[in-house]
Parts: sequence; structure tokens; C-alpha cells
Amino acid sequence: MKILYTVFLAVFFLLYSTHIVHAQDVHITLPTSSIFNRSEFTTVQTVMNTQGNSSWRSTGVDPYVRSSSGEFFIHTSAPTTTLPTSVLQWQLATIGGQQAPFRSGDVLPGYKWFTSSYQTWYQPTASSRYNAGNVAFRFRIPSSQIEANAFYAGDYKIQIAQDYGRSGWYAIEFSPESFSTFITIPEDIRWLLGSTSNYVTINSLNEFRTGAQFAINLGTMEIGHTIDFDLFAKSEKKVVQFKALNGKNRKFDVSVVQLGSNQPKILTMALEKNEKNYSPAGGFKVERGNRANFELQLLVNNEDFRNYFFEAGTYTFQVNLNAKASNGSSNSAKEVDVTVVVPFLSEITIPGGNTEVNFLFNTVQQYNEGQTKVIPNQIRVSNNENYELYVKSDANYFYSNGIQTNINSDVLEIGIEGNSKRIPLSKSSQILISNGSPEIDKNLNLNYSISAISAQSLIPKEKKSYSINVIYSFTAL
Repeated sequence: MKILYTVFLAVFFLLYSTHIVHAQDVHITLPTSSIFNRSEFTTVQTVMNTQGNSSWRSTGVDPYVRSSSGEFFIHTSAPTTTLPTSVLQWQLATIGGQQAPFRSGDVLPGYKWFTSSYQTWYQPTASSRYNAGNVAFRFRIPSSQIEANAFYAGDYKIQIAQDYGRSGWYAIEFSPESFSTFITIPEDIRWLLGSTSNYVTINSLNEFRTGAQFAINLGTMEIGHTIDFDLFAKSEKKVVQFKALNGKNRKFDVSVVQLGSNQPKILTMALEKNEKNYSPAGGFKVERGNRANFELQLLVNNEDFRNYFFEAGTYTFQVNLNAKASNGSSNSAKEVDVTVVVPFLSEITIPGGNTEVNFLFNTVQQYNEGQTKVIPNQIRVSNNENYELYVKSDANYFYSNGIQTNINSDVLEIGIEGNSKRIPLSKSSQILISNGSPEIDKNLNLNYSISAISAQSLIPKEKKSYSINVIYSFTAL
């Protein structure tokens, strides 16, 4: 009797040791690539062991599992952060390496998810058997669940109990009786959408005239993240490089450019060499779908745009974006190269519509002394390069009633008020302004004169109206 008792104790401790060996938790790591791409994820994990058994309990006793900790996965570091159990679906995959189902007539249930009620994971027939060994479930997280939930970095846990555990009624026992299932979400921040370069051409002088500011749209930006982040930005090179068409290159401070967004979380602030937080009021929280979307734009106020970007040439600078975890643990950087091309733009207009200059000779004094007419703001010039302004006539002689006369065009002299230079009008282009600086909407007062000598030459001419057309033109230097 004493010997039997000793053998019984030895067998008992051997079985107990076997339970410890096979007891384990289930750890499922959901890759952030699946989260950000919203693609289905599947994995096969061992959840139990048959403890050497290869047959089922009596007919009608199907194996079940249930959640013993509620209807949610609980974040282990933030208990108020949860995931519904429906995110993780499961189905029996293999027992002892053998693919289910194992016998004809057995029923392999479809995918289910853990609930507080028992759910069957296999329905065997009376004669059904299986290979002894590990019981493996196939787990999947569907794309619809990834899109519908917010996955915050860390471990989510649920406790699972199964009904094939130790029992005084059945010799067939699986281990462990209960196990924890973890869904692990890696910490990650990743730019998913957004151009790395932006090319803008200014095709009209109106861009420098209208509006309170000039805007360059950088397009839609999208960031996948499993942790809260703030948007930082800077311009590491700190300058705008300007390559002029005339070869006179220069550079200026990038702080004339502001970065902003249609997203109210992002402030509008000037770019600087040092990195600044553009979302200091709380940043971007992990939300359903794990994506943050926003438009970014660059802004230059109208005065700075005219002062710094008016000249013809190419302007280049860089925007350095950085999505930083709010806890400082990780970040994801992105560079955007910006090119603004300003071609040669010029324009001459007559803003007041005053296209006529009239001289009337009907007194002796007018013939003896000549006449001068100053037309205020008669022409308006815009040119974004150094320029020369030319004037000419469309003929060498004045016309009367459409017939050419013998009055030479050079009886009329033209100049710019404030400049003593006078140009006798000719069919050949002559310089009125040489090496003019880039200007936009500069009004010029035109000075038209007929000298006393030229006026006296008109005395013998027939008394009627004479006309000639005056043409103004630009040439960029």
C-alpha cells in the first residue's frame, strides 16, 4: 500500500509539470503596414495543447472558448483605451499539425470572435479523432475592422477560458484552462501621401497685384500613426535661392514664406532655420482609421511677394516637415523642394484711356513759341527685368484724311516728365528710358512738344488736321 501511494504521487507531479510546459499566452502583433494600408492581417497561433489526447470527450460535449474578461480588449497601459473583441476573428486551423476538419461529418465552424458566451470552435462526430499536440487557431483582423477602429500603440489584452480544461468528470483535458490573448500594436509614424517637390510658374502680372497674399498649395498630406504626434517644420537651408535670367543671382531669408494649412490644428507661421511646432495646441490624436489628413500651403503676403519674387528667374527653397510623437519617442521626416518660376513678364497700358494728344495752332504766339503738352499718367509700365522703353511712329510723315503729307514726324518730340531728354519722333525705335529697374504698374507722365522752330515750319502748311500714331515698346536687358 505504501508503494502504490508513492507511485501515485510521482504520476501526479509528472502530469502537473506537463500542464506548466504547455501553458502560454497568445501574442498577435498587427503590423503597422496592415494598419496604414487597411489590409487584412492573418496569422496562425498555438492556443492550447491536447496533453497527449487524440480523441474527443463523449458525444455532445463540443470544445468551447469564451472571454472571461468582458467584451473588449483592454490596453494594458491605458485601461480606458479599448478595442471591441470583433476586431479579432478566429477559427480552428490545426491540431497536432493536422488540418481541420479531421473526419467526414465533422463540422468546422466559420470565423467567430470572442464574447463572454461560450462559442464552439469544433463539432466532432462520435468517431472523430485528431493528432495529439498543439491546438492552433487561425486569427484574422479584417480590413473593415482596421478601418473602423483606432489602434493605439501598445498591448491590448483579453482573458480566454476553454471548457476542455481539468475536470473531475473527463479524462480528456487540454491545457491551459485559460490564457491571455494580446494584440500588440507597434509604435509608428509614417508619411503615406504627399509630394516631395512642388513646381509653380507665375504666368501673369496679376499675381503681384491682387489679393492679400500669394498661396502655393503643397497638396494633401497623409500620415499614418499609432501614436499621437505634433507637426514640426523648418527650412534647414534658411534661404530662398534666386537664379535670375540675367545671371545676377541672389538669395534672401526664407522667413518671408509662411507655412499654413486648412487644418485648424496647424498654425500659420513663418519658416525658419530652427524647427518649430506648428500644432502646439494638442496635435494629432490617434483616431479611427489611424490616418491624419490635411492640406499644406505656403503663403507670402502681397507686399513681400512683390518685393522678393517679382524679378524674372527661378526661386528655390526647401520645407522640412517632421511628424514627431508627442511623447518624443519617434518621428518621421519629409522634405519638400519648392520651385517658383517667374518668366519674363511685361506690359504697357493706357490706364485712363487717353489715347489722343491734341495741338491747336491758331495764334501767332503758338507759331512763334511752339507748344508743350504734359499728359499725366498716360502710360503704365510693368516689367520684371531691367528694361529699355522705346518710342517710334508708324510713319515718317504726318497724315491728313488718310493721305501722307510732307510734314516730317520729327516736328514732334517726346520725353518723360522729369527727364530733360527729348526724342524727335521717327519711324525707327529710339530709347526713352535706358536700363530701367524692374517695375510694376509704374505710371509715366508723357511730355509732347513742338519746338518754336518746328512750329514756324508749319506756318505755310494748309490749315487742317494732321495726325500720326505713336508706338511705345519694351526690350528686356
